[in-house]
Amino acid sequence: MWRRVGSLVLKELIQMVRSPASRFLLWGPPLIQMLMFGYAANLEVRHVAMAVLDHDHSQESRDFIARFEHSPYFDVVLRARDRAELRDAIDHGRAQIGLALDAGFAERLRDGRGAPAQAIVDATASNTALIALGYVEQVAARYARELEDEQLQRRRPEWLGRVPRIELEFRPWYNPDLLSRWFFLPGVVGTITLITIMTLTAFSVVREREIGTLEQMMVTPIRRSEFILGKTIPSYLVGVVNITMIAAVGRFWFHLPFRGSLALFALGASLFILCTIGFGLLLSTVSETQQQAMLLSSFITTPAFMLSGFVNPISNMAVGLQWLSYLDPLRYFMVVLRSIYLKGVGLRILWPDLVAMALFAAALLAVSVLRFRKSLE
Repeated sequence: MWRRVGSLVLKELIQMVRSPASRFLLWGPPLIQMLMFGYAANLEVRHVAMAVLDHDHSQESRDFIARFEHSPYFDVVLRARDRAELRDAIDHGRAQIGLALDAGFAERLRDGRGAPAQAIVDATASNTALIALGYVEQVAARYARELEDEQLQRRRPEWLGRVPRIELEFRPWYNPDLLSRWFFLPGVVGTITLITIMTLTAFSVVREREIGTLEQMMVTPIRRSEFILGKTIPSYLVGVVNITMIAAVGRFWFHLPFRGSLALFALGASLFILCTIGFGLLLSTVSETQQQAMLLSSFITTPAFMLSGFVNPISNMAVGLQWLSYLDPLRYFMVVLRSIYLKGVGLRILWPDLVAMALFAAALLAVSVLRFRKSLE
């Protein structure tokens, strides 16, 4: 048995690396994608272009605007003369947010009344708009508090330490600097592995049928299970090399922390690679042409990516999609990756996700064996 499987594995490996183009397609795209995702996948909002309109022209209004000029989150690119110019800057994309201060801003502050300031935001990019508005609110709240302390110090200094306030102290765990790159990169490891290995294995059986080598397989004593095993081992080896390579890029190039167990990471990665191989082989057994295999692979990878929680939390999805996500092995691998990388948790916490991936891998590979027929039909 193992001699037959070994011969098939050797044939597959030679097929994968027989040309420079084939070797590049195995190792080049995952590395390039990891580098691109590492630099491009970023939810942090900085240097938001801002246009300001100051009808008050007071010391207070200039001081308030200066808070935004000296903030790393905003770049004041325009001082508008009127509302039409402010609106035109936002309409043409020269500014993403506009700040308007009406006449009487300083007078209302001195009288202890509320001084309205209007923030106009381009909400076509809703995530950026929400984050930018949050920054505006923080700047405004800090400025208002400083004014309040200043007035108390001048009028009622004995009240300064007696005004009740809630002091909220933030203590972010696992990602103290709130770097979105630390959130994205572990997920990128799983996503690139899914795309690469599923695409590779989706062509395996179909390629045998198209080039005619499946006819030769029909006259050999190889069993269905041996055939699938011979297809699985090369893809598994490629997957191990790929995931090791892109994980090393994340750790040493992007300085992504790795706080958990390397052995647990290897176990989770192995189970996920087997799940991905099972999906790819199943698609390969039901496809008649490589074009069909490619289309089916795209049909699987896109929903798997969306349902995995890579970008949006699964809890924010519709209830039906939340239940559907339990059929996505990438969902469990995302939990394993982020927990091992950032939290450093162990088997006691991650065993349900590992068991789920093991069950998926066993079921998918078993179905692939049953689907395979040593025939051209």
